Amino acid sequence: MRLNRTLLSVTLVVVALVVQVSVLARLQLPGAVPDLLLLVVVALALVYGHTSGALIGFGAGLLADLAPPADHAAGRYALVLCLIGYLAGLAKPDSGQLRTALGPMVVVVGAAVTTTLLYAGVGALVGDTAARHVGLTNLVVTAAIYDLLLAPFTVPLIMALARRAENDPLAEKSSGGSDVASGWLAAGTGLKIGKQRSGLRLKTARSRAARAGRIKGVKRL
Repeated sequence: MRLNRTLLSVTLVVVALVVQVSVLARLQLPGAVPDLLLLVVVALALVYGHTSGALIGFGAGLLADLAPPADHAAGRYALVLCLIGYLAGLAKPDSGQLRTALGPMVVVVGAAVTTTLLYAGVGALVGDTAARHVGLTNLVVTAAIYDLLLAPFTVPLIMALARRAENDPLAEKSSGGSDVASGWLAAGTGLKIGKQRSGLRLKTARSRAARAGRIKGVKRL
């Protein structure tokens, strides 16, 4: 990934994880917990695509696995968010611009449901039966509702920041400065060549007119 992508992604993931652990996890809401980290991964994947989305999801999930008070095996949430980041990145439009807000909201709901099911499924494979005691249906429904309510306040802002960092003029100059400079040079050269050509054409026309006048004058004499 580019440097600006990496810096922005790391910053947003760390901030989201801190808010997740220190604020959202302490709300004592019924059912699931609003997953701000998931929304960050989904928003960045919708802008950067499936490859970057998978990398961001893996890094964010690994930090969540290692951050206290984690009570599950390390790598479990990293695997889940890696898959979610990849799948969300597949929904990125070819033009890079989303026409309506309905698309991201549908992706958020799908990501919330899929994350809960995958997390519970991986937990069942390693012997974690906490989802059975709480109720998997309850977790899926509440996770989708909480993330959908939180998404309008986070996903558009994160996507706007990602697009702004992606279109950073400094980054464009540093990565493709030769192309920009060559474009400016070509434009300036074309302008000069155009002026030179117009001047030559004007001189040629004047010389032809002068020659024609001289020929006519000779004939008159």
